[in-house]
Amino acid sequence: MGTALFAGISVSDFPAALAWYEKLFGVPPTFFPNDIEAVWEIEAHRSVYLELRPEHAGHALLTLFVDDLDGVVTGITGRGLEPAARETYSNGVRKITYRDPDGNELSYGGGPA
Repeated sequence: MGTALFAGISVSDFPAALAWYEKLFGVPPTFFPNDIEAVWEIEAHRSVYLELRPEHAGHALLTLFVDDLDGVVTGITGRGLEPAARETYSNGVRKITYRDPDGNELSYGGGPA
């Protein structure tokens, strides 16, 4: 298997975060390990999870690099979420950032348009 990745995001309001991340990812969680965590398997052995940890909420920074950035952003917009920021770097790489209700940042990156 190599290396598996579990990227965690601490939240202060689990039900609100769960609803927001379902809009972001476009699907319900892959599984719930317990009543304060939800896991989305983004790709095989690559997961993002929420955990109710109010004292740590709002400090996550995650970036997912995708092949079809425009398609991903269009899908997210269609589910009612708007980006907090859009950046294009000097090499043409683009980054679209979303902020959850706690201020955690989850960004999508993609190659030049």
